[in-house]
Amino acid sequence: MRAPWEALAGAEVFDLAQPMRTGMPQSPNHVPFRMVLERRHGDVVRADGGSAANEVIVTGGHVGTHVDALAHVSQDGRLHGGREAAPVQGHQGFTALGIDAFEPYVGRAVLLDVAAVHGVAALPPGYEITPGDLDRAAEGLSPQPGEALLIGTGWSRHWGEPELFTGQSGGAPGPGAAAGRWLAERRPRLVGAESIAFEHIPPGRGHATLPVHRILLVEAGINIVETMRLWPLLDAGHREVLLIVNPLPLVGATGAPVRPLALARP
Repeated sequence: MRAPWEALAGAEVFDLAQPMRTGMPQSPNHVPFRMVLERRHGDVVRADGGSAANEVIVTGGHVGTHVDALAHVSQDGRLHGGREAAPVQGHQGFTALGIDAFEPYVGRAVLLDVAAVHGVAALPPGYEITPGDLDRAAEGLSPQPGEALLIGTGWSRHWGEPELFTGQSGGAPGPGAAAGRWLAERRPRLVGAESIAFEHIPPGRGHATLPVHRILLVEAGINIVETMRLWPLLDAGHREVLLIVNPLPLVGATGAPVRPLALARP
């Protein structure tokens, strides 16, 4: 039997996280990311001439590439499994269903490249992904329960265009409610995509309603990975990869930054 590291020898590694920096695109619903150097080289110099620098980071849990915990969304005051939100939330976070309850994922991910289905590098702003789109993107792949499903829209190519990327005025491509139910019916361990919200965002609507979050997080108990950097996988033509997802274990938090890695054969 081959050792795991032997089986992965020669695999190409794809970093699926967007770089985090002050001013990066993000949802207006969340605390912005900020980083500043608290101590610079030369501020304090040791007797031997050595010096160290360090920073202060302020961030929300839903900034950059991140995982949504099941505690992130409620419906009529209830979280996944019918649990009342009020008794398990407090100033220090959630005592149940927080991101610290997320078990690291290492397994197969099926990449549903909807942009390729339409013959474009990136779907247009405000495009609603349908079950038909997902059926076509999944042809020949047979995703299994407990695996990861990633939706390719090409939207991560627009990371350097904050006004376009955030979709607050022009909208952003993503699954509508029907596509959300298509995903939930396949019982994946997690889902992921490239835009700030794992939703169809119509032009001019912003994040007014988030039905797919309700379907996946509240009803089905499926974690969501948002703002993924998928365009290198799309350009390489990979449709299935080994995916590693391990967000920061922030106790009681509703989400946390993550640096997903995908491994695939060249």
